Amino acid sequence: MTLRAVVRGVGHYLPERIVPNSELSQRVDTSDEWIRSRSGIERRHFAAEGETTSMLATHAARAALAHAGLEPDDIDAIILATSTADLTFPSAATMVQANLGMTRGFAFDVQAVCAGFVFALTNANALILSGQAKRVLVIGAETFSRLMDWTDRSTCVLFGDGAGALILEAQDQSGTSADRGILSADLHSDGRFKDLLYVDGGTSTGTIGHLRMSGKEVFRHAVEKLAETAHFALEKAGLSGEDVDWIVPHQANIRIIEGTAKRMQVPMERVVVTVQDHGNTSAASIPLALSVGHERGQIKQGDVVVTEAIGGGLAWGSVVLRW
Repeated sequence: MTLRAVVRGVGHYLPERIVPNSELSQRVDTSDEWIRSRSGIERRHFAAEGETTSMLATHAARAALAHAGLEPDDIDAIILATSTADLTFPSAATMVQANLGMTRGFAFDVQAVCAGFVFALTNANALILSGQAKRVLVIGAETFSRLMDWTDRSTCVLFGDGAGALILEAQDQSGTSADRGILSADLHSDGRFKDLLYVDGGTSTGTIGHLRMSGKEVFRHAVEKLAETAHFALEKAGLSGEDVDWIVPHQANIRIIEGTAKRMQVPMERVVVTVQDHGNTSAASIPLALSVGHERGQIKQGDVVVTEAIGGGLAWGSVVLRW
């Protein structure tokens, strides 16, 4: 028998405020047509005043626990992927732990920007395979609306807020590619590309910054690197593109999503797309899409799912799992 980290539950949360492109066009020099044609985004959600990342994460966590039929103290660890934590410290994950009333286990944050959830999922898998935890609550949550420079129309129209959560549980499987659970993962980073996507401020510099991005360069790296990492992960799992039931990509830009699917030779009919409704929610985008895809009835038990993402760092990677 082989131990696998199997999906036990999934859930998500979106702030109440919906911001359509038409609203942003009144704030910056842009238009609905300009935003849609370049990104595929039609609307996004913004957190309310005083609504923090840990609050969004807590709502998503509760939804995942309810779906799994579990209580907070059934969880051994919480890993929260975010670049927009409430405070410099402590971690937002410990705040979620407290909000849930979870009195055991441990919690910590992972920061890999848009690739954060893939990195968190891989860490959760390692904790389970090593015997450190039996059940891990993995969350991606962001309030990226707080990082926007509202004079930069090329970036401020792209991002939104939200949270998604997944519960992984240790289960014995046969040890083949037919197993349920995480089958493989592939992670990368290259700090030479820092200036392509970053926030120009931080604690040690004593400044408060805004998101900066070289869109064309990020696009070029994204399509190439995402297809490559997905290929590597499938190869590790003993699978190919033909075995994939669903790609659940980072929801940054519809053109990146389409370009990656084309390189992987997977038709768009087998790609879960939510970018039109949520915009780019960074580390929250993949768990949000997984939860929405499951809610829609797209992702079913036994389906092979590939998740892949790239973010600031640059950091990128992919996970192959059977639902």
